[in-house]
Amino acid sequence: MNARVWLEKLKNAPRKKAMPVLSFPSVHLLGITVRELISDSDMQARGMKMVADRVPSAASVSLMDLSVEAEAFGSTIRVSDDEVPTVIGALVTSEEEADALKVPEVGTARTGLYVEAIAKACRLITDRPVFAGVIGPFSLAGRLMDVTEALVNCYTEPDMVHKTMEKATEFLIQYCLAYKATGAGGIVMAEPLTGLLSPDMAAEFSEPYVKRIVDAVQDDEFIIIYHNCGNNTVLMSDSILRTGCAAYHFGNSIDIHDMLVKVPKDIVVMGNVDPAGQFRGGTPESIKAETKRIMGECCAEFPNFVISSGCDIPPASPWENIDAFFEAVEEFYNEA
Repeated sequence: MNARVWLEKLKNAPRKKAMPVLSFPSVHLLGITVRELISDSDMQARGMKMVADRVPSAASVSLMDLSVEAEAFGSTIRVSDDEVPTVIGALVTSEEEADALKVPEVGTARTGLYVEAIAKACRLITDRPVFAGVIGPFSLAGRLMDVTEALVNCYTEPDMVHKTMEKATEFLIQYCLAYKATGAGGIVMAEPLTGLLSPDMAAEFSEPYVKRIVDAVQDDEFIIIYHNCGNNTVLMSDSILRTGCAAYHFGNSIDIHDMLVKVPKDIVVMGNVDPAGQFRGGTPESIKAETKRIMGECCAEFPNFVISSGCDIPPASPWENIDAFFEAVEEFYNEA
């Protein structure tokens, strides 16, 4: 499936299918734990297929597990039965440690399992594109250095940050190419830590590295959808757009209308129903109201807008809320 053609058709459709980042709640459909899901490529692929069979999404998006790449570098992760894995500790605390950091091979730790899961999902899901979830370069470097320290290091130890970024980017290019070889339509690249930087810092420490990945892997068959749920994204919109990603996905910490004003109308923008507050913590009634509110404010004015979740939908989200989200999209177009 030509990913560029798919994206163009999605943009031009008068009734656009929603594209939430929806995969972890498959644990409820499978009757397993998050711990089991992240450890089994068959379960991941089956879960994606079960989600695709249940909801009319524009594409099937895999796990947005922002620990898997750092774990491949050697980071320690915390795993539970109910929540997404997290990185603990820091591998890089000095420039010397940045110099010594080894770039892992794709296949290290769980990276091979995740690539295998996408290959299996592509064989199971044939009516829509399959996208893999991959962390962005600054967000990966942040997990290697400790998220809080990484933000400080941009000011106090910029050389250390750039050296870590170089190695993160080198790995991510190879990781994305491995996903490309599976036949996936592309990746959703999560770069949320950049959203906490100033625009100038984002232009220095994220933009060139994301662009390097885009230049290395993106073409008509395989596209990158850039995700950033930080609260500074509107201020750094010029830098984000210069990365050259095929489409952009933003979180609920911003008013998506403010971002749409800044993005050319030939570029797809997705967002931004609150994943924690609505998908996990809301009710069918509240998520329907919020989904219709956002669509009402954006769809008519911006034909390049696609409704989505603001970020990865949490594993504990009730399926009655997820179903209500898709029902709201259908009702919105029927009422328009």
